Amino acid sequence: MEEREGEVRWDGLCSRDAATRAAALDTIGQAVLRRSETIAPVAAEPPTRAADGLLVPAARDGLSEVLARLLMLSKRCPFPDVREKSEAILSGVQELGIRIPRPLGHGPSRFIPEKEMIQVGNEDAMMHTLFADSFAMLGRLDNVTLVMVFHPQYLESFLKTQHYLLQMDGPLPLHYRHYIGIMAAARHQCSYLVNLHVNDFLHVGGDPKWLNGLENAPQKLQNLGELNKMLAHRPWLITKEHIEQLLKTEENSWSLAELIHAVVLLTHYHSLASFTFGCGISPEIDCEGGHTFRPPSVSNYCICDITNGYHGVDEIHASPAVGIPVKTFFPLLKSTESVCEVKALMEKMKQLQECRDEEEASQEEMATRFEREKRESMFVCSSEDEESAPTRDVSRHFEDTSYGYKDFSRHGMHVPTFRVQDYSWEDHGYSLVNRLYPDVGQLLDEKFHIAYNLTYNTMAMHKDVDTSMLRRAIWNYIHCMFGIRYDDYDYGEINQLLDRSFKVYIKTVVCTPEKTTKRMYDSFWRQFEHSEKVHVNLLLVEARMQAELLYALRAITRYMT
Repeated sequence: MEEREGEVRWDGLCSRDAATRAAALDTIGQAVLRRSETIAPVAAEPPTRAADGLLVPAARDGLSEVLARLLMLSKRCPFPDVREKSEAILSGVQELGIRIPRPLGHGPSRFIPEKEMIQVGNEDAMMHTLFADSFAMLGRLDNVTLVMVFHPQYLESFLKTQHYLLQMDGPLPLHYRHYIGIMAAARHQCSYLVNLHVNDFLHVGGDPKWLNGLENAPQKLQNLGELNKMLAHRPWLITKEHIEQLLKTEENSWSLAELIHAVVLLTHYHSLASFTFGCGISPEIDCEGGHTFRPPSVSNYCICDITNGYHGVDEIHASPAVGIPVKTFFPLLKSTESVCEVKALMEKMKQLQECRDEEEASQEEMATRFEREKRESMFVCSSEDEESAPTRDVSRHFEDTSYGYKDFSRHGMHVPTFRVQDYSWEDHGYSLVNRLYPDVGQLLDEKFHIAYNLTYNTMAMHKDVDTSMLRRAIWNYIHCMFGIRYDDYDYGEINQLLDRSFKVYIKTVVCTPEKTTKRMYDSFWRQFEHSEKVHVNLLLVEARMQAELLYALRAITRYMT
């Protein structure tokens, strides 16, 4: 285990071999305790001491970052030996009179009570394997994984795909992959993903100067900014001319294979930003906003935490102003009104199925219903919808900060409907991706199918329910917002199955995810389980990703032909 300029190396902890982990932990423990012992008052700059006399590590000595990493490992590592030893190292540091950090917030999601989530260390064998795989691949068990594990089959496919895109052989070098992830996440001001990939970018040898702003990155990556912008906010505007500009810029040109890799990464992280905001993912424990060195007060939080939006457990459960955890007040949520909502939705599904069996609408009527739904989707917006300027630390990773989502037929601008019968993922996109970036088409196809077909045949408290009609309505509504039409689908079903609060949530998470609030999350499907709401988010993630890919791949196909 190396120490470079005071750095501690963590690689050995990802090993599945207990002896390798033990050796790594011993080396880390010795390095941390050595560094802790050397911290002493400097004549010109005395160290900060808390009210209780404990020394607060200064940011400049790097110890605070190491202690935050150990805190994360003590809470979120799937290997018990690492959790226990990390806690012991922290205790040893505290015994030297140095303050150690504590977690902020209460679990992986701000929207889902921690006690309703799977606790690390209490998972079953299948989930433990997934956690161990994730930790081995990423060096962490992140909050996205801990929320996605409500649906293990999907999580396995997601992790496999993400690992291939970021770490396996491919057209782009590793540091480019993480930088593209930063560019994509930054378009939605997703500091959670930006922070993770800044660390990964530096870990694989990326140039720190690039992180000062997109203008400091190579021209080749700067040229990708326009495509990133359109894919994230207005993918229907992408043309073969945009593709040509990237492929024919002499020394800064992209190869077709590199461009496919970049497009898949951009769409992956745009949609993952939607999931991050849609499920209220909390900052990682070892990242900014995930821990504090402040001492807890008697009531387990200090006034500084309250002003920053972090509340004690008791305070959250006591105050209705910050939202009632779903299962803590189950009788309250499962009111007569909510139960009636479920029954009404199931009744509508039954009636629509009967109508399907009795008669089928004409093609003209189907087209009219699509155009009506597409037009109506433009006027679905939240009362909380307002412009928010991106913070500097995120906006520096992309250009044109004012460019955002715009409905495609506003201001008289007309964009032709994208007919899936003319260009589809199954018949066109899949083979193009697989040809230029082998195996990725197959991985994406598997992930799309798992999300679309995933079902437990339940709806809230009801069992043995066929939810295929509802899942298709959600998927097709998202594609409808992007102008994508399925000729064989009756878009009249969408208004029957998706109420206004649900449409507001879907449109916000898909188009402007950074504006998603807990109120929006709580207001739709109030009687459903959190796992069902996470399932909705998986549908949103994959439908959005596929919509972006369809526009980009169609433009690439047109360039090639």
